[in-house]
Amino acid sequence: MTDRENELFGRSRLLLGDALMEKLHDTKAIIFGIGGVGSWCAEGLVRSGLSKLTIVDADTVSLSNVNRQLMASTSTVGRVKVDVLRERLSDINPDAEILAIHKTYSAETAQDFDLDSYNYVIDAIDSLKDKAALVLKASASKAKFYSAMGAALKVDPERVKVGPFSKVIGCPLASRLRKKLKKMGEMPAKDFTCVWDDEVLENRGEQPEQECSYKAVTNGSMAAVTGIFGLTLSGLVIRDLYRRG
Repeated sequence: MTDRENELFGRSRLLLGDALMEKLHDTKAIIFGIGGVGSWCAEGLVRSGLSKLTIVDADTVSLSNVNRQLMASTSTVGRVKVDVLRERLSDINPDAEILAIHKTYSAETAQDFDLDSYNYVIDAIDSLKDKAALVLKASASKAKFYSAMGAALKVDPERVKVGPFSKVIGCPLASRLRKKLKKMGEMPAKDFTCVWDDEVLENRGEQPEQECSYKAVTNGSMAAVTGIFGLTLSGLVIRDLYRRG
């Protein structure tokens, strides 16, 4: 770590100790999807002291992102999300190696990503087919894999849970993901840890015009819940490193 990083992350070092702090600093993580969940995960990791992070997303910032996505503001509308978030993360730690990839992860682009080269792979993808493609590849990789299930249609922060995908109940996205994998005739190589929530509310407002072709319906979501999902994912990385010593 640089002298500046030692000062920036002094409180992290106080808790984790020198050896674990150095290990966290050198850990490589990749986040797919940096929306309402993934953007907070990225910030949680970099603010903790992780300095080798890759962020992947193909979208640009829109006004509808402002209520829950960390890098979204009226001044960043229209800009590439990964570029805006990279600037923010680099401002937090100028010595961090932040690789921003403006691309969609899919079955067609999977070969562009060497998941085995990372210590942690984090899924915060919205698209069901792309999420399924990542789940299959990441669960078979050498990396530790964490995935976010659906964070929309929720307002109760006390119902956010952590557990294995095989035990997730009451989450519509997890249910659709299982059906998608079954239809594909493939299943994850091994179980993986998820952040999920069994609260399912109804949209009370009128449906907006669709911004994303892969979404049949737009569901409402709030930063108070999506942020918890993302920061929990970052916390799972820290916890895993801590338990490993």
